[in-house]
Amino acid sequence: MASAPGERIHGPCGARGVGMKIALVTDAWMPQVNGVVTTLVELVRQLQQRGHEVLVIHPGLFRTRPCPGYAGIDLAVRPFKKLAIQLKEWRPDAIHLATEGPLGWAGRKFCIRNGLSFTTAFHTRFPEILHAALRIPLAWGYALFRHFHRPSAGVMVPTREVLSMLARRGFRHLRSWTHGVDTQLFPFEPATKVSTLTGPLAHPVCLYVGRVSYEKNIEAFLQMETPGTKVVCGVGPLEAGLRARYPHVRWLGILDRTALAEVYASADVFVFPSRSETFGLVMLEAMACGTPVAAFPVEGPREVLGAHEGAKPQGGVLDEDLLQACQQALRVPRHEARQRAMHFTWETAAEQFVDHLVPANGFVTPKKFVTKPVTPLSSE
Repeated sequence: MASAPGERIHGPCGARGVGMKIALVTDAWMPQVNGVVTTLVELVRQLQQRGHEVLVIHPGLFRTRPCPGYAGIDLAVRPFKKLAIQLKEWRPDAIHLATEGPLGWAGRKFCIRNGLSFTTAFHTRFPEILHAALRIPLAWGYALFRHFHRPSAGVMVPTREVLSMLARRGFRHLRSWTHGVDTQLFPFEPATKVSTLTGPLAHPVCLYVGRVSYEKNIEAFLQMETPGTKVVCGVGPLEAGLRARYPHVRWLGILDRTALAEVYASADVFVFPSRSETFGLVMLEAMACGTPVAAFPVEGPREVLGAHEGAKPQGGVLDEDLLQACQQALRVPRHEARQRAMHFTWETAAEQFVDHLVPANGFVTPKKFVTKPVTPLSSE
C-alpha cells in the first residue's frame, strides 16, 4: 500500500501548548472492523477533544500482506525503518504500543534502542487463539507475550480478571483500563423494533455480532435449539462452512455502526458465546440499545455485567448452559440492560488512558505528566 508520512490527528484546541503529542502504534486500525479498532478510534477521538495531538502509526502507512487465516486484516511488512523515522521526526511526549503485531514489535525495538519509556495494552488473548488454531501450547504463547510486555512501563488491561490472570503468569506493571460505549450512536429502544435490513422476523430474535472465527466459539450459539430466529452479523474464516451448515440463520455480513444499532434494537437477546474475550464491546453496544445479554460466566461478560464476587449480573444472564442463559435473558427488562451500559463511558476510558501514560523521557519534559493513582475499573 502507498506510504504516507504518518496520520496526525489534532484536537480542536491545537496540539502544542495545550495537550501532549501522543504516538499510538497499532496493528489494528481502519478499515479493519473489530473491537480493538473501535476502542482505539474512540480513544483517539476523546484524546483530540482534550487538546492532545495523536500520531497514529498503522498498517495503512506501510507495505502490507494479509494475515494468514484472517481475511481483511493486513500486517505491515518490515516496518522498523520507516517507523523509526516517523517517531524521530515527530518527537512524541508519550508512546503507546497498542498491539503485539509487527508494528508493536517495531515500536518496542525503537524505544529500547533509544532508551525511551512506553506503555502497552493487552487487548486480545492471542495465546488462546494460537492454541485453538495451530495447537501451539499456551505456555509458549504467554511466554512470547510476557517477553513483549516486559519492558513496558504500564500494561493496560480491560478487566480485573484478565489482570489477575496475567499477574499469575508473571506479567508486571499491569494497569486497569476500562472501555466504553457511545450511548448516542446506540440509542435505547424500550421495545424491539423491526429492522429495515431484515424485515419482520419470528421472535424471539437471538443475535450474534462478531468475527466468524475459531476463538469466538460461535457454534455454541448456532447449535442452540431455540424458537424464533438467529441472526449473525460478521465475517471470518469459518463463515462459508457455517453458512452451508446453518442455512436457516440470517447472515448479514459486516454492517456499519448505524445499521448495527438498528439490528441490536431488533433483537430480543444478544448471545455472546466466546470464552476467551478480554472484554466484549459488542455486549455493551447491544445493552445500550436495551438488548439483554446471554453469555458464559467468564471474564469479559462478568466485567460487562458487573457479576463479581457473587454479585447478580445486571443487564443479562450468565450460565454454563448457554441455552438456559438465553431463555432467562428474555425476561431481563430492557431498561436494566441500558442502565448497566451507562456505567461505561469513553470519557472515563480516555481519562484512565492518559493517567497511565508515561513520559518518553528522550523527547519530553516530565512536568507535562501529572501522576495520579491507578484508576479502578468501572463497575457498580
